[in-house]
Amino acid sequence: MEKVVVKVVLEEGVQKPVYMTEGSAGMDVRANIKEPITLGSLERVLVPTGIKMEIPVGYEVQVRPRSGLALKYGISMANTPGTIDSDYRGEIGVIMINLSKEDFVITPGERIAQLVLGKVYQMDLVEGELSQTERGEGGFGHTGK
Repeated sequence: MEKVVVKVVLEEGVQKPVYMTEGSAGMDVRANIKEPITLGSLERVLVPTGIKMEIPVGYEVQVRPRSGLALKYGISMANTPGTIDSDYRGEIGVIMINLSKEDFVITPGERIAQLVLGKVYQMDLVEGELSQTERGEGGFGHTGK
């Protein structure tokens, strides 16, 4: 698998994100909090990670929910996937949301999201007429349920 070098700065005590298996697309990232955070039903909170990155130009890092938290507890991200641009140098935060009816407790050091590196292409928008297709402007369920 191809590797891309990404510089990282970790706050004291923060574990470097790692791939949990050889074929993983995402690295697990952990909550950098001192005390547990209780996330009530339909509440959202920005959870710090203690991680800063220098992402190469032409790439982004996507922050994605963890499937286990989503399935077992209804925990997701309010802006999934979140995008970290190559020119951002601040701390990575995860906007977590509780979609269940039960409170969820985020504990210090808990794995809360995944970081996935992706190639980015910028668009060069050119005004003009669009070509015709069979679908046309049909969208939002136009083909059925």
